[in-house]
Formats: sequence, structure tokens, C-alpha cells
Amino acid sequence: MEKKQLGAWGESKAVGFLQTGGYNVLEKNFRCRSGEIDIIALKDGVLCFIEVKTRTSLAYGLPCQAVGPAKQRHIRRAALAYVCQNPGYAKHDLRMDVIELLRLPQGSYIRHVTGAF
Repeated sequence: MEKKQLGAWGESKAVGFLQTGGYNVLEKNFRCRSGEIDIIALKDGVLCFIEVKTRTSLAYGLPCQAVGPAKQRHIRRAALAYVCQNPGYAKHDLRMDVIELLRLPQGSYIRHVTGAF
């Protein structure tokens, strides 16, 4: 599976996982000058900015470990841009999450890391 296909698969699984968990998915692949946010979702008055990381092995560690300081800064800036463009969400609490997925021959794994950074 190519990298783009794997990423699309992971994001699709993450959206389904969130919806099953009661999240209202507001945006997918939000882009602005500051960066991109894979998923923006709302649950219980908390606006969540979610980075999705999908891998096919543990050779480079867990998928969530790929969200380093530079990526975190980009997501924070993009989140601020989103709230500025959508001022109705300014009253909500904000949270940065990571959903990590592993797609291994023996099966798939998904984990939602809330308040990851």
C-alpha cells in the first residue's frame, strides 16, 4: 500500500472511530497558511484538533511519536487560524489529540491519545 493510500485509510478509520465515540466531525484536512489539521471534531463542548498517524510497522516507534515539536507548532497555529475563521468556537475548550493506527499483517490497532500536546 502506498503512503498516500495508507494515510487515507488511517484517516477514514479515525473518522469512523471518532463518530462511534460520539464526536461530531466538523472538518477533515483543514488547510491554512500555518499548516494542516487532519480532523477537527467536537464532543462535550471540547473542540479537538486531531493529528492522525498511520504506520505499517514499529521500526521507527509508535505512530504518535512522529508528532514532534515542529509538527505540534504547526497544528497549534492552524488551530488558532481555524478558531479565528470560526469565532463561534472561541467559547469552547480546545484540545490537541493524536490518533495512531498500526496496520500489521496480524491485524489493525487504533489508539486515541487525548491531550497529547
